[in-house]
Amino acid sequence: MPTPPRRLRLAPSLLSADFAALGEAVRAAESGGADALHLDVMDGHFVPNISFGPALVAAVRARTRLPLDVHLMISDPLRYLEAFHRAGGDTLVFHVEADADPEEVVRRARALGAAVGAAVRPATPLAALDRVFDRLDQVLVMSVHPGFSGQSFLPEALPKLREARARLDRDGHDTDLSIDGGVTAATAVDAAAAGATFFVCGNAVFAGGEVAGNLARLRSAVEEGAARAVR
Repeated sequence: MPTPPRRLRLAPSLLSADFAALGEAVRAAESGGADALHLDVMDGHFVPNISFGPALVAAVRARTRLPLDVHLMISDPLRYLEAFHRAGGDTLVFHVEADADPEEVVRRARALGAAVGAAVRPATPLAALDRVFDRLDQVLVMSVHPGFSGQSFLPEALPKLREARARLDRDGHDTDLSIDGGVTAATAVDAAAAGATFFVCGNAVFAGGEVAGNLARLRSAVEEGAARAVR
């Protein structure tokens, strides 16, 4: 039986948008064909930068029907799960390296009615997710060091993607396999070929203001990579 095509989704990261015109960026991404929006939450502790809080997530929620993918780059995700879900976060993605019990984070997110994902930094092995891997809606492989936008893609993320893809396929899970960091039309081909299905893309979407055209180029790239993966 032929393998069914994978669902490929593009999630523009609003950290790379013009904050003075965030509403326009949201509308441009939605009308340009984005499948979700990605919001990076940074606390100045788990990562050195500080970014969005629940109020901004709520403001974005009021302006779009797209799913909101909330990436919690924070030290105490349990403390803030409810606030970000109430604000409109559909998927809550925490870092396994954070100071929390990953099984309890998954349990609490599920109790709230949210989808849940877990992320690993570039230096963290995929095995760090073993305790929750089978209960996740999203596995997020970081291809940059979390905390700042505009970094270059780290190719060492590709073996980790392939490892995660092999495990998901072996166990029959329809989990999103996400890649985040330095995703461009060039790097997205390799990430899709390695098995990624959910692509967080920042500067590659919002640079130059040609959001629809940028998304179309990224869509072609991930489809090319996915086709290469199943040959």
